[in-house]
Amino acid sequence: MNTKKPKQRQIVWRQPDGSPVTCEEKLKVLNENLEEIRQSCQDAFEDALLMGCDEEQVRMVFESAIETMKNPHKTFKK
Repeated sequence: MNTKKPKQRQIVWRQPDGSPVTCEEKLKVLNENLEEIRQSCQDAFEDALLMGCDEEQVRMVFESAIETMKNPHKTFKK
């Protein structure tokens, strides 16, 4: 069995003004967080499929979960 991870495209993390994040420690944390999210999603996806769920529905539910995330740091202008 091939246990090699598929190559992930290197992400250029950007700040709100479009400039890249350059701090190595921040990049390390961002990339580690993303890998954890990918693994958690993969595990949950496989569980759902093993329990007989429809693949397309599971993908839609995951997308919906991302779309409903709230930014707790966003400032609102009046």
